[in-house]
This record gives sequence, C-alpha cells and structure tokens, in this order.
Amino acid sequence: MADPAPPVIDAVVIGRNEGARLVACLHSLRGQVRRVIYVDSGSGDGSPAAARDAGAEVVDLDMSRGFTAARARNAGVARLTECDFVQFVDGDCVVDAGWVATAAGHLVANPETAVVCGRRREQHPEASVYNRLCDLEWDTPIGPAKACGGDALMRRDALTRVGGYRDGLIAGEEPELCLRLRRGGWGIERLDAEMTRHDAKILRFGQWWARSRRAGHAFAEGAYLHGAAPEYHWVREVRRALVWGLGLPVGILALMVGSPFAALLWLVYPAQVVRLALKSGDWQWAVFSVLGKFPEAQGAVQFHLNRWVGRRSAIVEYK
Repeated sequence: MADPAPPVIDAVVIGRNEGARLVACLHSLRGQVRRVIYVDSGSGDGSPAAARDAGAEVVDLDMSRGFTAARARNAGVARLTECDFVQFVDGDCVVDAGWVATAAGHLVANPETAVVCGRRREQHPEASVYNRLCDLEWDTPIGPAKACGGDALMRRDALTRVGGYRDGLIAGEEPELCLRLRRGGWGIERLDAEMTRHDAKILRFGQWWARSRRAGHAFAEGAYLHGAAPEYHWVREVRRALVWGLGLPVGILALMVGSPFAALLWLVYPAQVVRLALKSGDWQWAVFSVLGKFPEAQGAVQFHLNRWVGRRSAIVEYK
C-alpha cells in the first residue's frame, strides 16, 4: 500500500507596521510551507509591498471596520484552498527552521489534536525588564495545554468546525478559540521544541502598562463569554485584577477618611510582593505581577463600561 500523501501546509502571517521584522518572519517560512498569506492591517511603512517582494500573497484588510488580530487571521484562512494544516505566525516573530515539520508530524500522528505549539522565546530579553517578563510569559509547561498563543500550527478542519476565531475580540482570541476546540473534543498540545523567536520591543513603562491593560480587557471579555462552569474561563484572573487593582485601593482610601492609621493597610502590597518573590525566586516578576493588577483592572472596567453603553472596544496597541 502506498504511503499517504504528506499534509498540505500553508501559513497565515498578520502584522501592522512591522518593517524588517516582517521580512525576517516571511523569509523564515521559506521551504517550510506551500503558501504564505500575509494579512496587513493598515500599515503605513510599506509592509504590503515588502511582503509581496518576499513572495507572500497579501490581503489588505478593510480598515473601515475595526481591526482585530482575530479578524486578520480569519481573513487569511479564507484565502486558503485545499490546505490541511495552517501555521499562524505574528509578523514580529521568526519561525525556527525545524518547527513546521516537527509540529506537522505530531498532528499527523495524533488525529485528535487540533493545535500544536512549541517554545516561543523573546529575541532580546536583556533589552528591558518588560521583554524579560514576556520571555517568562512564553515559558509554559510542556504537554496537554488549555490554550496556545499567536504562533501555532492548527488543523484547518478543526478550525472550520468551530467557526474560526471570534472576529470581535481585541485580545485573548487564541485562548477563546482553544476553549471552543476543547469543547468540541479536540486536543491542544505544547511540544518541547523551538518554535518562534518574538520581538516584543517593549522598552518603556507606558508600553508595558498598555499591554497589561489589554490583558485585563481580554480577561474580562473572556470571563463574560465563558465564565460559567465548568471552565470558569479567566474568572480567577478578573477577580484578582479587580480585588488588587480596584477594590483594595478604593477600600483603603475610604477607611483613611475615618482614620489616618488605615494608611498602614497599603503595606499589603509590598507584603504580596515579598510573598510572590519568595515563592518564585524572582523579585522583578513579583513586583510587576502585583503592579500589573492596576492596568488589568483598568482594562476589565473598560470592557464592562463599553459593554453597558453598547460601545465597541478599540484595539489597544502598545508598539
């Protein structure tokens, strides 16, 4: 009996004003996939032309509609035909030379698995504490997983069955998609293999704050959509953000009106930093983990305020 035909693998790359990073991303996919679809979201730096020169097919999103990464990925998939697997990549990432073959082999051997991801590393963790925090964030456990990130190889059939990404999400689109895939009986797997190198380029506190605020928005919207049992999707993350980033500060300030000694309650924050640092052995992570609850709470409140007034949330950009 003849061996089965190898799977057809295409790539969808999304980006906005990524410049040289996009070109490096596209070059890293050469020889690993059949076609590369680049979806551009209103770049003003010549990215579409650079992508065409690099051999990619370009989709220019209609920017009269609100842009989201989820919408861009769906637009890329819509251009693919007769494709078995789709490698999704963010335009600020470079794909490891052996990744696609490794991931595809796993999907072929495990037909119940819909998504395979690997190790995403930050290119320049030494450039700033914020880049280092991103590198720590990417370092997740190997094996069965609840979700992937923006870089992953997916089974197109599974993606189609659940309706693709949710267009309207401004962040957190992959965990929401993976939740629906898991509900459909599909598996998500993280391999012990190098996948991509990411260039966060977060060098200023304001960028980190905006990114954390976006995360809080994603937590709140995810919990609103899927916070019920049995998943309780991101309920704990929202609760932590609102307690530490809003509830406690408001409560302490209210108590200080009646007694100046209530100001001592602010010591709960450095105490929490010490607790997390002793547990993790990482003081930087502990400080920003506690500090991050403030922008996360801001993002969560923003989501619910917009929802109550019927206003669509705008994407939060930090680069």
